[in-house]
Amino acid sequence: MSISNIEIGTFLNFFNRGGYVLDFSTVDFDTFTHESIGVPLCETYKMSKGKSLVAYVKQASQQDIIKLFNDLITYYESSPQKENDEQYHKAYAEGYKKCRSILDRINTSTIADVESVKLKEVFNSDYISSQIDLMVKMQDENPTEAIGKAKELIESCCKTILEKEGCSIDKNWDMTRLVDETFKLFGIMPKEISDDIKGAKSIKQVLGNLKAISQGISELRNLYGSGHGKSSSFTGLEPRHASLMVGSSVTLVRFLWDSYERYKLINDKG
Repeated sequence: MSISNIEIGTFLNFFNRGGYVLDFSTVDFDTFTHESIGVPLCETYKMSKGKSLVAYVKQASQQDIIKLFNDLITYYESSPQKENDEQYHKAYAEGYKKCRSILDRINTSTIADVESVKLKEVFNSDYISSQIDLMVKMQDENPTEAIGKAKELIESCCKTILEKEGCSIDKNWDMTRLVDETFKLFGIMPKEISDDIKGAKSIKQVLGNLKAISQGISELRNLYGSGHGKSSSFTGLEPRHASLMVGSSVTLVRFLWDSYERYKLINDKG
């Protein structure tokens, strides 16, 4: 979870409106910031709301900065000021979109980080753990590499499960086939879900979408990820795209591993 100085500047330009911060009064701003990050900014820095916000950001931790920015954007999204900006202040409306995009990337990365830690614990494999670490690290530093690692993580998960269960793996299977075979092992292919189950249609749709993640990541990896030679004119995807791929792969892998543990539990009892 990180935010660059340029991105911080984007938020400050959006929030700091000539010394004011959004539509807060000084008292309300102090109450809000105290509840958000435990610091009443104007009372602490003895300056205007905008300058106090800038002063705080200069010395606060990235975690606290992101927490405050998230809370301020959430407040803005539920306020009449947002609608007013959309109608009369195009610069602020565009500023909001940029801030929202940055937070979406950061928040997606944060979820992936938490889930990755959990996966490292359950996989109990030095290789897979190193792949997870590298994948998460590369989201911002090298999106192309991160997308490649997202595909490798899914492949590693499926092969680990299938090998543990003594299933034969054809070396020519692509990632989509590996995911299919893993789903078949658990009996959770969409077509295997009984129509008599409550919410069967929705369950099948979600399972189908999960399987589609593997195909989408595989296709994007071939186009934009590591592992294939690229021409001199190649232009990679942005960190936000890599975060989406990483987050999606972690979601799929966590579901597969949880399903595997449930599968083992049922079969051990049987």
